[in-house]
Amino acid sequence: MKKLFVLVIFAGILVLLIWVLTYRFEGTSPGLAVDLPAMYIKDRMALSLDIKDAKTGLREVQVRLIQQDIEKTLLKKTYPPAPVFTLFPGKNRMEDRLVIPVEVNRHGLNDGTATLHIQVRDQSWRGWNRGNLSEETLSVIIDTRPPKIEVLTRQHNVERGGAGLVIYKLFEPDVKSGIRVGDRFFPGHSGMFDQTDIHAAFFALDHTQGPGTRIWVTAEDAAGNTTRKGFYHYIRDRGFKSDVLTISDSFLGLTMPDFHLGDREAQFEKADNPLLEKFQVVNTELRNANVKKVLSIPADTEPQILWDKKFERMAGATRAGFGDRRTYTYNGKEIGQSRHMGIDLASTALSPVGAANSGRIIMAQPVGIFGNTVIIDHGFGLASLYSHLSNMAVSEGDRVEKGDIIGNTGMTGLAAGDHLHFSMIVHNVFVNPLEWWDPNWIENNITAKIKAVGEGKS
Repeated sequence: MKKLFVLVIFAGILVLLIWVLTYRFEGTSPGLAVDLPAMYIKDRMALSLDIKDAKTGLREVQVRLIQQDIEKTLLKKTYPPAPVFTLFPGKNRMEDRLVIPVEVNRHGLNDGTATLHIQVRDQSWRGWNRGNLSEETLSVIIDTRPPKIEVLTRQHNVERGGAGLVIYKLFEPDVKSGIRVGDRFFPGHSGMFDQTDIHAAFFALDHTQGPGTRIWVTAEDAAGNTTRKGFYHYIRDRGFKSDVLTISDSFLGLTMPDFHLGDREAQFEKADNPLLEKFQVVNTELRNANVKKVLSIPADTEPQILWDKKFERMAGATRAGFGDRRTYTYNGKEIGQSRHMGIDLASTALSPVGAANSGRIIMAQPVGIFGNTVIIDHGFGLASLYSHLSNMAVSEGDRVEKGDIIGNTGMTGLAAGDHLHFSMIVHNVFVNPLEWWDPNWIENNITAKIKAVGEGKS
């Protein structure tokens, strides 16, 4: 009996020893992940840190910011251990997410290079009970100063639905900048001048934005410091005419079969007037999707002026104007509305369509209600659009000169007769083509500004 008791005691000690060796002296270092997308530290930013240890649990974490002889502890946190002989190691803190405020100015640190040092230890008894260590040292740049902007152009007269140009100078590299018009952003680019610190941005007011719209230059550096700078501008108001368009059965029969809306087709067949039901979907849901698509295309732009002087207008009668508010009726009842964000030009059927100015083809494909559509990039986010074409004589990537034939007029898409729908786009906003057809407007609002800045007379 005594021998059995000794064996039991020995077995218990052996089990305890094995447990101590496999658990308390485990050798896996804690996990450590720093959420620092860019190697920049700005004042009053928050640094995120994820730490974990799946075995013995967390013991201590320390975060320090070091710059030359200055060393500041941003965080030091300890985690209490579970009882020594617990059989449930999960009672220790196994993981934590820490959000650490960094107040650079309060710590007396200066803009420039620094080192971020992070240490995490676990509850292991290794290293004379100091635990396994994970550490990471990151070279960072402290940047607390917002970027400086100098607006070089003086006068900025723009109207509802119109465009403008701002030229400005930045005083540090790697800055995202542009013009903010209400809640819209128009990116700026260098490339208009030899000096890479001079940037230019075309901006626009859409048809809903009139006097009182807030406009300013904005810049954000790599650290996330931002600057807003206002500039003198005057916004002229203007109205847009209204049109009532009568939708006939012959128009529905001519246009609706060209649109295929997948599973929705079966739904239309159950309606009392399938073609009318389909028109209402085409004129709302499909129109919105198509407009969104064509307005996304000018983002593919080159940071240089690809055009020269005024934009050419195709010969022919004007059938509809920019900004026209259209009300659609059927049998005397209103069935929908839309805005006409271009100018319709009609001549003889299948008239050749020339490029309004030189540039690069960035779209040449059918687009729903627009039909066969060509979009030309003229640089700095400025583009021209040609739609309802019967055919397209260019392909994406082609370079064209002013007057080069890009296709012929037609009635593809949602068109009642043969014509050209012509639009001008600034970044992702339709603007009034009349401005770009007017050599005086271009001289006063665009080329004179570029010339003045280039000669240092702004």
